[in-house]
Amino acid sequence: MFDNGLDQLAINTIRTLSIDAVQTANSGHPGTAMALAPLVYTIWNRVMAFDPQDPIWPNRDRFVLSNGHASMLLWSVLHLSGTRAVNADYEKLGQLSVTLEDIRRFRQFGSKAPGHPEYHWVSGVESTTGPLGQGIATSVGMAIAEKWLASRYNKPALNIFDYNIYAICSDGCLMEGVSSEAASLAGHLALDNLCWIYDNNHITIEGSTQITFTEDVAARFLSYHWNVLRLSDANDIEQIDQALQKFRETKGKPTLIILDSHIGYGSPNRHDTAAAHGEPLGLDEIRLTKRAYGWPEDAQFLVPEGVREHFAAGIGRRGAAARQVWINLFNDYRNKYPELATEIDQMQHRELPAEWDNNLPVFPEDQKGIAGREASGKVLNVLAQNIPWLLGGAADLGPSTKTLLTYLGAGDIQAQTPGGKNLHFGIREHAMCAIVNGLSLSKLRPYGATFFIFSDYARPAIRLSALMELPAIFIFTHDAMGDGEDGPTHQPVEQLASLRAIPGLTLLRPGDANEVVEAYRVILQLRHRSAILVLSRQPLPTLNRNKYAPASGVARGAYILADTPGGKPDIILIATGSEISLAVQAHEKLIAEGIRSRVVSMPSWDIFEHQTQEYRDSVLPPAVKARIAIEQASTFGWERYVRDSGRIIGMQTFGASAPLKELQKEFGFEPDRVVLISKELLEKQQLSISHRSFSDN
Repeated sequence: MFDNGLDQLAINTIRTLSIDAVQTANSGHPGTAMALAPLVYTIWNRVMAFDPQDPIWPNRDRFVLSNGHASMLLWSVLHLSGTRAVNADYEKLGQLSVTLEDIRRFRQFGSKAPGHPEYHWVSGVESTTGPLGQGIATSVGMAIAEKWLASRYNKPALNIFDYNIYAICSDGCLMEGVSSEAASLAGHLALDNLCWIYDNNHITIEGSTQITFTEDVAARFLSYHWNVLRLSDANDIEQIDQALQKFRETKGKPTLIILDSHIGYGSPNRHDTAAAHGEPLGLDEIRLTKRAYGWPEDAQFLVPEGVREHFAAGIGRRGAAARQVWINLFNDYRNKYPELATEIDQMQHRELPAEWDNNLPVFPEDQKGIAGREASGKVLNVLAQNIPWLLGGAADLGPSTKTLLTYLGAGDIQAQTPGGKNLHFGIREHAMCAIVNGLSLSKLRPYGATFFIFSDYARPAIRLSALMELPAIFIFTHDAMGDGEDGPTHQPVEQLASLRAIPGLTLLRPGDANEVVEAYRVILQLRHRSAILVLSRQPLPTLNRNKYAPASGVARGAYILADTPGGKPDIILIATGSEISLAVQAHEKLIAEGIRSRVVSMPSWDIFEHQTQEYRDSVLPPAVKARIAIEQASTFGWERYVRDSGRIIGMQTFGASAPLKELQKEFGFEPDRVVLISKELLEKQQLSISHRSFSDN
């Protein structure tokens, strides 16, 4: 079935393309690509069910290169396999995903061979990787998703979903804590569709792993309830093939293959050295290395005759046949289960089912109110019934974040019940968000929840979610000083500013229960943006929407909630979240004293900034200089809205341990203080106008 000569020729093509690309770019990581070319070749050309002509076929096997610095491995096989490009609207474009010219321009602007794998930029990349550990943690989400999809959609003799996930990882991936979190959960859930291959080359940037990493990796993963296999020679593709077959035969456990390799394999002077990791070999060493491979020493970017054809006969033929079998199967499935087939179609295109927002709650006016987290829980339990593929959970905080789905039949995702809707992540915030990314990459609509302060533990995965343009949902409760006695360790201050700074991330901090409903309405319609929902622990008054503007204004990021008669304010109070009711109270006091006040609810800076200039000016008229921003968080960033002549009532320090009312008084979050500052601003403004008039005269 296989030609050993062509096998080796293809492997050395991957190696030399990688060497040449790094050298030409004068930047990159050649050593791992040289070592793992046989592994990646075997996975792609011998094992994976993947059709290069349709890289988004739903039942394809997934390949994740967690040690993304070795991206030339992926660019090489995508090119040699002839993988085709697909755009974001799922229209097959026809041209190669990665051309030889892209590889020649490795790490250059516009090349489809960037420094690390980039999802949404290069077809055939299943996940953006680079920050070590993220890829393998994300792969756990992919594995959970396959189990869930199979549980819901597979029928007797109609296995629509039965794919596997292959992820390559490095010493660095296993040293990063996120991998431990993710591996632990994967073992608990018995994800036997998941295979990690650990590149055990004993080298990191600083030198031998003997200086930092001497643990027994096999014992560690055995304790996680993984199946562990060990291979002593990364060049033995027959052994690699057999180990991958063993993985596919193993039931009830994920598999870790520990593969001993030699970084910089074939390089006479860089073999097994840290120097092979992150810098070009140099022209002289390249010639020596190519000579060791039996390769033309001066040839650059050479793809010998027969190599592309060999991939076409391997992954090309096998993948096309598997996809055609699946298409025929799915056609039968559509005839027998048309409603379920429609769900699959909608998921694949990130569409929502008809009437997805039916029966969302409408909250009546209530001065006592309801906590943001409580309102969120009610909304989630409606949405999860309307959208079958909406699921998620919390980092052991479901009862506190109110993210448990409690309706009849919701169920829990466990090893024996993979089709539940409640996913218990355990106390693993970082892995939780990476797993949410993996679920989203698999076209489910997932959410993960924890306290807002612990977003710091999850931030790297959240950033990658935004970078990948995934419609993932991150729910954070206990959003400010509502934690009270828990003190500053649990009271977020800088988190709002830091997360608002992430490009491509939509953050909403709703101010009452009806704003929570509208925030979800906005979030669920996002297709290419990640969203963060920041919610209160304590009850917030539910505003009278007959008196104040409807909460549908949330869809525009900021809206005029309360205004002065005639709509020409002298001062604008801008607030978010729990401070909305504070701003409204201050507004009513100002109006009662004849001061023309406006309240602007601004749950999302990001959405507001995407509105037209005309709309933004209508909400915040440039002529109105007296403005106060009110938020129980760092003042950083609010300058853009209050400008030089405005004021910010926010946090300049961490919080404190005390009852909430005492904290509000201590830090100045009271209506009377807002009124006082409003009067000071208006008086200062009037003095300035008088001074200018006097000067003009």
